[in-house]
Amino acid sequence: MLNLKSLGKKILFFLVVMGPGFAVMLADADVGSIVVAAQSGAVWGYKLLLLQLILIPILYIAQELTVRLGLVTGKGHGALIKKHFGNFWAWLSVGTLVICCMGAIVTEISGIASVGLLFGMPIWLSTLLVTVFLIWLVWTRSYNSVERIALAIGSFALIYIVVAWQVSPNWHELRIGLASLPLYNHEYLYMVAANIGAVIMPWMIFYQQSAVVDKKLTVKHLKMARLETFLGAIVAQGIMIAVLIVTAATIGKLHGNTSLDTVHQISEAITPYLGVTFGKILFGLGMIGAALIATVVVSLAAAWGVGEITGCKHSLQDCPHEAPWFYGAYLFTLIVGGLIVISGIPLISLNIAIEVMNALLLPIVLLFLFLLACKALPEEYKLKGAYAWVVGIVLFITSAVGLFGGLWGILA
Repeated sequence: MLNLKSLGKKILFFLVVMGPGFAVMLADADVGSIVVAAQSGAVWGYKLLLLQLILIPILYIAQELTVRLGLVTGKGHGALIKKHFGNFWAWLSVGTLVICCMGAIVTEISGIASVGLLFGMPIWLSTLLVTVFLIWLVWTRSYNSVERIALAIGSFALIYIVVAWQVSPNWHELRIGLASLPLYNHEYLYMVAANIGAVIMPWMIFYQQSAVVDKKLTVKHLKMARLETFLGAIVAQGIMIAVLIVTAATIGKLHGNTSLDTVHQISEAITPYLGVTFGKILFGLGMIGAALIATVVVSLAAAWGVGEITGCKHSLQDCPHEAPWFYGAYLFTLIVGGLIVISGIPLISLNIAIEVMNALLLPIVLLFLFLLACKALPEEYKLKGAYAWVVGIVLFITSAVGLFGGLWGILA
């Protein structure tokens, strides 16, 4: 017999824990990820859909280790690397984080600027507005408040799943695409690397580990945090898969092998199923939601990472005058990102290149994650035995494929 009281307690406990996992996973389905998924569908049809499915458990494996490290040790990722491997390796790891974060910030703000263009707003104005909003959001709120606002904004990205359902893809073509993997093609492998870099990003590891610490979660929350991370991975990849299916069933079917040049083309693939005006508004909200939550997550990841290894205060619980380096790092990433966007760099090619860069940097990030899970945890929670071998092999293959595909695509 179902115990409603017990079930109610579990749901309330989950709601207390919920936040970091969904926030980082919704941020994972950011502007760069949406663009990569759309380009994958437009150029390769359903040939990259199988990879998206395979990446669901891989994403969970990586982020579960992150959650375990944060909840059990009570320390962020950068702080643990500094403690167990020294300052040099901590700065190397955080250096890769900052590079990835700067790239991500550029893609998020440029995505919002592209939506602004759909409604006739100049790039400089939309960039200025979003920068001011994000500064205000973090400068005046605690972690829990920022998290709730970020989740509400990011949920608009779920509109892509609704559209994919309405598209009704050809199941025969979908099955053929799942079985067709042109691994000999360097352009295909380049997109494989871009997809890997769009799903498993270095800043996700730093953010979620620091977020559970900043939220003051402990090891008693581990089970629910794992559940949230698992559900979040499915949602994040659901958005990626939805965008790929929509563009494959529209642009990919009508204009096969057509490379996208603007966000407006992605909008045109989606809006017919929602009505032109209403569809444009929902597309804009979805893109802005994905961009805003990713910008918050990425900026905080950079600020937390730098704060952890410098020893400066690095919590949203601290006022700006109490943690000037933390808020300064957050402000710096936003302003530099905004200036780069205003310079007018092409969005689509920039996004794909940045996701490939993420894939090229993954070996460093995943190696530290694996080593910390084996070394930094007490025996009860340590990564060990057969599962450690499985995790090590999965992370190695993922890093190797991303590295090989990215380098071959660049050098070919």
